[in-house]
Amino acid sequence: MPKFLRIGVHQSNVSGYTSKAWCVRRVGSAVFLKWGAVEVLGAGDGRKVYWTVPPREKTIRCGTAQRANDYVKSSIARRRNHRYEPLAGPIALRRRSTERSTDLKPALATILIVDIVRSTEKAAKLGDARWTKVMGHYYAAVRKELKTSRGKEVVTTGDGVLATFKAPAAGVRCATAIREAVRTLGLEIRVGLHAGEYKVSGAEVVGLAFHIGARVAAKARAGEVLVSSAVKDLMSQSQICFRDHGVHQLKGVPERWRLYRVED
Repeated sequence: MPKFLRIGVHQSNVSGYTSKAWCVRRVGSAVFLKWGAVEVLGAGDGRKVYWTVPPREKTIRCGTAQRANDYVKSSIARRRNHRYEPLAGPIALRRRSTERSTDLKPALATILIVDIVRSTEKAAKLGDARWTKVMGHYYAAVRKELKTSRGKEVVTTGDGVLATFKAPAAGVRCATAIREAVRTLGLEIRVGLHAGEYKVSGAEVVGLAFHIGARVAAKARAGEVLVSSAVKDLMSQSQICFRDHGVHQLKGVPERWRLYRVED
């Protein structure tokens, strides 16, 4: 059964989107669809995906096996065009404990969010096989720089990465290193960094700080690394140079934020 995953910034929706999965299966002339909100815990090979509530299901009667096969191909194409990634592992249904929130522990870190610019356009131009190969090299390059900078990968988002750092300077240096590394693959990225508190429960992380980081990244142009004032204020003794990028209203985020561009 082909499965596709779209990962939100975290499990709570603040004018953004929650993580969502789609499953498509054909049996003869019938197509079975299943979709709904999911939780994504961990990253990489250890990532686990759970339905947050029982998924919605639908059966499409296509009349002939050929029409059903065409419907499946069309459905898969739509998923790929909406920032979904193929999901190989199972999706389990897990009951959420009413006392889950009591396990959440606060943590403070610099949050980095990387996003490939015009990824859908590039994927369509290269085709599935070549794009998959490019993405393999892309993630290898990103993870190499994260390891060098002692960053912690939290989750991948189809064509992006969310990671955390204990030191803001390490996050900024990692962002510029990733930008240069992926340019050798013909890719341009935009990067946003924000420093704030989030909560941790096992492998799960939640908090408004992740949404702020995502909104900062969305303000960046191709090749730009933008940071929030929270990051800049923590780096008053750093040799890294910043240029004022103005005050911005970040979609779905309270208050206005002053942003800064990292200068080469």
